[in-house]
Amino acid sequence: MAGRFAPRSARAALPHQAAAPALRTAAPSHHAPSLRAPEPPQDGPPLRGPEPSQDGPPLTREWTPPGPLDLRLVLGPLRRGPADPTFRMVADGTFWRATRTPEGPGTLRVAARGDRIAAAAWGPGADWLLAGLPALLGADDDPDAFVPRHRLLALTRHRRPGLRLLRTGLVMESLIPSILEQKVTTDEAYRAWRHLVRRFGTPAPGPTADLGLHVMPDPRGWAMIPSWEWHRANVDAKRSSTILRAVRVARRLEEAATMNLPEALTRLELIPGIGPWTSAETLQRSNGAPDAVTVGDLHLPGIVGHALADHRDADDEEMLTLLTPYEGQRHRATRLILLSGHTPKRRSPRMTPGDITHL
Repeated sequence: MAGRFAPRSARAALPHQAAAPALRTAAPSHHAPSLRAPEPPQDGPPLRGPEPSQDGPPLTREWTPPGPLDLRLVLGPLRRGPADPTFRMVADGTFWRATRTPEGPGTLRVAARGDRIAAAAWGPGADWLLAGLPALLGADDDPDAFVPRHRLLALTRHRRPGLRLLRTGLVMESLIPSILEQKVTTDEAYRAWRHLVRRFGTPAPGPTADLGLHVMPDPRGWAMIPSWEWHRANVDAKRSSTILRAVRVARRLEEAATMNLPEALTRLELIPGIGPWTSAETLQRSNGAPDAVTVGDLHLPGIVGHALADHRDADDEEMLTLLTPYEGQRHRATRLILLSGHTPKRRSPRMTPGDITHL
């Protein structure tokens, strides 16, 4: 579930992180945010700079959020494990994201600079990434639409004023790892994601070699992965077949990013193997959907039941009943519950990871 990404205490930089380039600071902007390319002549109209290349200078942008913004909370759901090849956070609080946009591969670097957000982007998708920066960081989200009905949620919202729901506008980049997470432990899914992206993706544009960032394959790249590589990644036939069905209609699935929640859920769930759990996990990220509550999760109903009714054995039906006062904001409510830390103590062994690689 997206809400499992609670902020972690800062850790010392890993060797490959220590050499990460410093963020180029752009001049402060007191008006509308703008894309920054090479400076135009002083007496002429703005000129569009050359498309940033693998080794060329980035395009940059500064944006002032409308309120408190915690980058760790906002961007955390994009991270698929501690060594996600598409996402990094370095020790100075800078976030790096490699993705495949409608314009092509792109790398985005984001950092807080006082009350502003400074961003830089490389690759064919740089313009697209910078244009979507406000939406990515929750500009379209309305935290004030959430009215807490429980003391726990009221206190958590007060303590986490920087929580906003991100919106990537990209479906496949969230759908594929969500499919990999079906019915397995998160560690298994993270390992599969790392293996497949590093093996079949492409190095991310920009100065990312020290970070080891990669862009995931395009739909054709996913479709061309041999069956034995899925096996080597410990991905069973059911999940790999679902991914292959999805990438065949990737363009139609990407259209869900502009749909309202019921239509988007329906569009994704037309694909055999994609159910309510997977579609909700995807649309929480791609659409910033505040009501995309995750049903079918192994742990979430018990966590919500424990937090709101002291019932750790709640099922999906009881969870949805408890969340009824938050209709329209149920995903935000579950994120706040998870961020509160008020979760039941474990009383059974962790799920045993499976391994098909030796078969």
